[in-house]
Amino acid sequence: MNKQLLKGVVLAVLGVLITVFFVFDLGSFLSLEYIQQQRETFNVFYAENTMMTIAVYFMVYVLVTALSLPGAVIMTLLGGAVFGLAVGTVIVSFASTIGATFAFLASRFLLRDYVQEKFKDKLVPINDGMKKDGAFYLFTLRLIPIFPFFVINLLMGVTRIRIGQYFFVSQIGMLPGTLVFVNAGVQLGALDSLAGILSPAMLFSFALLGILPLMSKKMIAMIKKKKIYKSYKKPSSFDFNIVVIGGGSAGLVSSYIASAVKAKVALIEKHKMGGDCLNTGCVPSKALIRSAKMISYANRAKEFGFKKVDVEFDFAEVMERVQRVIKTVEPHDSVERYQGLGVDVITGEAMIRSPFEVAVNGKVLTTKNIIIATGARPVVPDIPGLDAIEYFTSDTIWEIRERPKRLLILGGGPIGCELAQAFNRLGSDVSLVQRASRVMLREDEEVSETIVQKFRKEGMNVCLRHKLIRIEPGTEEHLAICLVDEKEVAIAFDQMLVALGRKANITGFGLEGLGVETSKTGLLEADDFLRTNFPNIFVCGDVVGPYQFTHVAAHQAWYAAVNALFSPLKKFRVDYSVIPWATYTDPEVARVGLNELEAKEKEIEYEVTTYGIDDLDRAIADEEAHGLVKVLTQPGKDKILGVTIVGHHAGELIAEYVAAMRHGFGMNKILATIHIYPTLSEANKYAAGVWKKNHKPEKLLSWVEKFHGWRRH
Repeated sequence: MNKQLLKGVVLAVLGVLITVFFVFDLGSFLSLEYIQQQRETFNVFYAENTMMTIAVYFMVYVLVTALSLPGAVIMTLLGGAVFGLAVGTVIVSFASTIGATFAFLASRFLLRDYVQEKFKDKLVPINDGMKKDGAFYLFTLRLIPIFPFFVINLLMGVTRIRIGQYFFVSQIGMLPGTLVFVNAGVQLGALDSLAGILSPAMLFSFALLGILPLMSKKMIAMIKKKKIYKSYKKPSSFDFNIVVIGGGSAGLVSSYIASAVKAKVALIEKHKMGGDCLNTGCVPSKALIRSAKMISYANRAKEFGFKKVDVEFDFAEVMERVQRVIKTVEPHDSVERYQGLGVDVITGEAMIRSPFEVAVNGKVLTTKNIIIATGARPVVPDIPGLDAIEYFTSDTIWEIRERPKRLLILGGGPIGCELAQAFNRLGSDVSLVQRASRVMLREDEEVSETIVQKFRKEGMNVCLRHKLIRIEPGTEEHLAICLVDEKEVAIAFDQMLVALGRKANITGFGLEGLGVETSKTGLLEADDFLRTNFPNIFVCGDVVGPYQFTHVAAHQAWYAAVNALFSPLKKFRVDYSVIPWATYTDPEVARVGLNELEAKEKEIEYEVTTYGIDDLDRAIADEEAHGLVKVLTQPGKDKILGVTIVGHHAGELIAEYVAAMRHGFGMNKILATIHIYPTLSEANKYAAGVWKKNHKPEKLLSWVEKFHGWRRH
């Protein structure tokens, strides 16, 4: 008999057995009422036919469990009521494990090959995890009764866990729960009347059922903690409550929070305080964008009623202004400021020696908790010829003082788009090379198209669907060889900026030796409380994701610091429910929540309301009459699912919708809010007005029209 035919036979047999169970209402014999009614009969039969009763009960229990039929809990209670605590626990323990193993084997035989083949890519990390910690994971699930055991049987069958391991771990893991349920059955068996429910013994049994999940979780946590810390000696006392590694946004905020609540905290930074945001990211890029925008206004002089405006500038002075802005902001993130706040700021390279020890400058600091906030660095691809030329990244571009003549920017994400437009406006001949069919891939297609049209209108060479395959260095110029529709295309350039995103800094300071877990995307793994697999090592910022924004890093830092200082007494799950961001191109693109692209991917139903900013009085007066406000709402309701704004100062306008989503008010309340005239913020109110118009009560309005007609007579 071939395997497929055998599968058919097994399925048929299982189908018949399950059908018989429901057709003949066999479940009625597995009810609490039936057990109570037949209790005396069971007890008499058991006394006269002890082994037969045990055998029949055992086989029925195995069958019920193997077929994943409802009634296992009642069977367990019956075992306690008839056999008593000791004998009942032994019988139920083995019967439940054998039945679970049969269900496991059936699932493996019928489903595993299909599931593993169909979802093989997605199951790779699960299979790896089961190979590494499968026994402990199964033990955890078995120990906590809130997880339906029949689901565990079926799901484990499609994994690669060994049968013997499955049986043994299930036997041990289910034993505490079995003991509690059998004991409850013993007490139920002793009931003579409903008043007996309030007896101390019954109340104790039900209390055990209630607290078992909590006790199990605590036990699992203790076992896991003991396992992970077994190789490390915990100091009897600590120098610090927290040692923070990294002085960027995440590290600064977590240090600030810790010092504010009077904890002893050390902050270690090996380079510059303020991290990427201050020195190479948000601050310098926005300063450059602002200068470039002044040039764009001069080029648009006729739109504002001027015949001509000539602007003379020295590129080096523009870049020096960027540095001046950094210097002005720098005191906010300085060593002096944080030392004044009570933080021990240490300049040097940190090396984590154990979960409780961090070495820096030849000294070892002992600490109760560690917060990793080491940020990220630019991604540099392995492209033939790239190492043969001098190229820039978002970290090094700020060093230049001579304007690039022909600048090739690789990458059409937020960083690439912002800097491409800025350098193009400052007079460089910019070619933006993007492998994908559009820029800013996280945004909706019409948003990407709006940005591309603006770039091209300003004279930028936007090269979409261009896969850079090699660089050909030259003395006078370099060539970027791109693959376009299977043909090679050459783009000449003098200087190059690589802007392909950022990679988390997770090596070089001891994490790899410690065994802190990382994801396949190169981020540190963390739970909902921002803890790594070491419960006293927390993470926040770009090093953990899932969003690489300064404001998200600061948001996470609060959770990391508070959870480190106050758990297990109190801890908080990090909240990513409302995360806004903006790309500072011109026009700006700001978003919070879902856009259409994500809503479709997640199969979330939505309605779209769009208001064109070209119709807004203030935008018209400012010669910025372009862009849109696009709002996704729940069908038929005013609850906001997400908003995208494209236009002048979109990053400022989005704040009203962020507040709405965070605090639970919708389009009706935005419409009912007075907005100053004339302002750009009226766009939000008018978008709410469009939503209201689209949801006007037609039937009611027809009756109102009749009412007004009646009043005219």
